[in-house]
Amino acid sequence: MPIDPEIVADCPYHQEGFLIDEVLEVDLEASRVICRMPTHPELPITRSQRAHPVRHPSHVSGGLMVHMTGMVAFVHFYLVLGLRHADGWVGYGGRIYRANFAGLASPGEPLMLSCEMKSKRRVGDKMMARYDFRFTQEERLIYEGDQVAMWLKVAPDAPR
Repeated sequence: MPIDPEIVADCPYHQEGFLIDEVLEVDLEASRVICRMPTHPELPITRSQRAHPVRHPSHVSGGLMVHMTGMVAFVHFYLVLGLRHADGWVGYGGRIYRANFAGLASPGEPLMLSCEMKSKRRVGDKMMARYDFRFTQEERLIYEGDQVAMWLKVAPDAPR
């Protein structure tokens, strides 16, 4: 299904930083979402590459993929956990236990971003969640990650 405009409106990033255009799967029982991210030469960082077909082919940057772990985790936070940025919840990456870049993602075919929460611990207005990420392009593994995020609920009038 196309991304719900309410999810984008709730996200702390504008669409050009959110980059997800479709939710492909929401599995509440498995605590997993799978989303689609279009790829093209004008993606952040990709557009700044000095590409060479052999020495440095144009590709989706690894830094952008790490950023996308946060965006797909945000979709999980919204659709699976039912939490909202508008209600004061905000998330931050806490720790990357494993980041495996298995291949280059070429601009053109979309990336499929899978985010599965494997554990969580919530105490009041704080929650620590551990996620497995798996990004593929045309069924070829591009990125795998094992990461932790901290979700906090802050008062709407709290200073930033």
